[in-house]
Amino acid sequence: MAEKEFKGVIKLDVRDSTPDWSPFTPPTPPKDAPNILIVLYDDTGQAAWSPYGGAINMPTLQKLADNGLTYTQWHTTALCSPTRSTFLTGRNHHLCGMSCITEGAQGFPGWSGRLPENVMSIGYMLQGNGYSTFWLGKEHNVPEQDICSGGVRSEWPLQQGFDRFYGFLGGETNNWYPDLVEDNGFIDQPYGPEDGYHLSKDLADQALRMIRDQKASNPSKPWFMWFCPGANHAPHHSPKEYADKYKGKFDEGYDAYRKWVVPRMIEKGLLPADTRIEDFNFLPDAIANKGDFVRPWDELNDQEKKLFARMAEVYAGFSEYTDAQVGRIIDYLEESGQLDNTIIFYCSDNGASGEGSPNGSVNENKFFNNYPDTLEENLKYIDVLGGVETYNHYPTGWAAAFSAPYKMFKRYSEYAGGTCCPLVIHWPKGIKAKGEVRNQYHHSTDIVPTILECIGVEMPDTFRGVKQHPLSGVSMKYSFDAKPDAPTQKKKQYYAMLGTRGMWADGWKAVALHAPLTSKGHFDQDEWELYNTDNDRSETVNLADKHPEKLKELVDLWMKEAEANNVLPLDDRSAAEMLAIERPSTEPPRQRYIYYPGTSPVPEGVAVNVRGRSYKIIADVELTDKSEGVIFAHGSRFGGHSLFIKDGKLHYVYNFLGIKPEQKFVSGKLTPGKHTLGMEFIREGQGEYGESLGKTTLYVDSEAVDDGDMKTQLGKFTLSGDGLCIGRDSGDAVSEEYSSPGEFKNGRIFGVAVTVEETQYLDLEKLAAAAMAVD
Repeated sequence: MAEKEFKGVIKLDVRDSTPDWSPFTPPTPPKDAPNILIVLYDDTGQAAWSPYGGAINMPTLQKLADNGLTYTQWHTTALCSPTRSTFLTGRNHHLCGMSCITEGAQGFPGWSGRLPENVMSIGYMLQGNGYSTFWLGKEHNVPEQDICSGGVRSEWPLQQGFDRFYGFLGGETNNWYPDLVEDNGFIDQPYGPEDGYHLSKDLADQALRMIRDQKASNPSKPWFMWFCPGANHAPHHSPKEYADKYKGKFDEGYDAYRKWVVPRMIEKGLLPADTRIEDFNFLPDAIANKGDFVRPWDELNDQEKKLFARMAEVYAGFSEYTDAQVGRIIDYLEESGQLDNTIIFYCSDNGASGEGSPNGSVNENKFFNNYPDTLEENLKYIDVLGGVETYNHYPTGWAAAFSAPYKMFKRYSEYAGGTCCPLVIHWPKGIKAKGEVRNQYHHSTDIVPTILECIGVEMPDTFRGVKQHPLSGVSMKYSFDAKPDAPTQKKKQYYAMLGTRGMWADGWKAVALHAPLTSKGHFDQDEWELYNTDNDRSETVNLADKHPEKLKELVDLWMKEAEANNVLPLDDRSAAEMLAIERPSTEPPRQRYIYYPGTSPVPEGVAVNVRGRSYKIIADVELTDKSEGVIFAHGSRFGGHSLFIKDGKLHYVYNFLGIKPEQKFVSGKLTPGKHTLGMEFIREGQGEYGESLGKTTLYVDSEAVDDGDMKTQLGKFTLSGDGLCIGRDSGDAVSEEYSSPGEFKNGRIFGVAVTVEETQYLDLEKLAAAAMAVD
């Protein structure tokens, strides 16, 4: 904040001088400033949770709703990183450089994946007003190449105004084996799932520790806590007893669920009485993304129905279990007398997720590798869904159902199914109303302005000498004491995500017909629809023909907002294409990488990239007759590769998207002494889905000891976590042949070299089609 002028008197002798402590005294908060707790779930539509009429029991959220306010028209950006950037700053996501998830960053102002200097964070705003600031759980606002021990930390939480951080930096993580960071460094999880570990529980434990530690030394100081669980993002990991609570509750299917839940939402006063439900697959074939198709429930066979229903049960268990962990925090605040003056925002960052494809998945990473799921493969895991053996995600039908009554789901910013999310605000000291509904139209950019007004402070005009961009949002505090249907004080909000577009203003909304991740381009040819959201909450009555002047007004306004907020260019390329883009790094790509034991896991964003290439792994070792364990590992049981010694033999396993059987190559018995151990993959072509096909040879010294056909993944092993390791396998083991950490013992690893072919083979047809699409 602004530097304070010294107003004391300085003479030669201190006895003749007058001190002034004001420039050197840390800021103090306003009198009776409230604590702030934001609970931000992932991937959850309104129709999922019990306070909104859904089937997922959320006792903690229900308690807060019964004593607070439930908002019916609160919106987000439709995707994780962008929404979180609005919570972090109070500005539109493109102004934060978050047009997409950080893994999709590009070299444009609205796509950079980095906060510009004129967009300060809520962390700094509150630190400058005497708050302790804590962030737990998901981050997903750090550029992928910075998620590493030696990377730039400018976007990490502690460098964005947070005193403490405990969680994961990427877009998702394994809830049984998470990729953890504490403050500014990577750590191993404190204990394993065999001892009762689950990320949601761990995060609540750490949240309670942070609050207790702060109150032990500074009981009068308020705190801000952003609590972001892995729930309800894939993988849907639930303790079995919680998933089993929902046995049979989703057996009627996702269409029946919509028809059951929407009347309940109407009965609760959350929707107008005449709210309609659109058909699942309403987009024309020429526009629709085939991966977002919803299979009609009555066309499924009995096995498919059983599997799909269990996937919903696991999702529900995951959500309720995490709510129970949040409940531990709320109970402590109540017991310690802090609850009455704590503002709680309990919400989600976008609608339910359709990344599970029409058939669901036991390994969601297949979606990011452009690889299809099969019913036969998924059925093998039905009895262990949600456990350590799966990285599961339900099918698109449940995404559409849990986002009811709205059309579509996550990624679709033009329709409310992607953006209209649950929000409950609880603050006994500042909100007189209890258990009431608020229908004012609002957006995630409005959270920061609301916090600042409730505290009684303003965002500074400048920060660190840089003039700050004004807040994009408006405060919602007026709604605390307003009538449920009082006019909203928000006047406009644009939407743009992965090629989808929308513009809301004064109760009217223009929608461009375009599906995300389709590589179709031709944005200038998009057809626009028009809805009156005051009367038609579910956006089912297109009024474009009746009010062409209003439609043109909104389309023109979208273009104006796009220019003002750095929205362009638009990009609708496939997930595999976007995630495979080579991005600049402080360490430029090279052909030879050397790794040594005793280092932290190297995240995939900065590790050697073997995708679409021929490559070699060569390890210099010294063995005894008892040597065993991992030499090299990258990835997990859901996709990865590993070089290790077991039973005195050298093994190389390439685990292709977790699909059994693993691709294994094994030597004969190794002899004690110094050796060069390794493998070589020669790429010969590609398969139907872009996977590389070729030959692998296993070597002991210069001798080939095993060989055979092998295929490698088109995309990454994971979105985050399970980095490249030497001498052990962190987190979840790559191969079923050993258990983590599988540390190398009774020998020595001098170093491991990975050499990659300079040329990376790409799908030229896809690239050509993409180039033609954006003419």
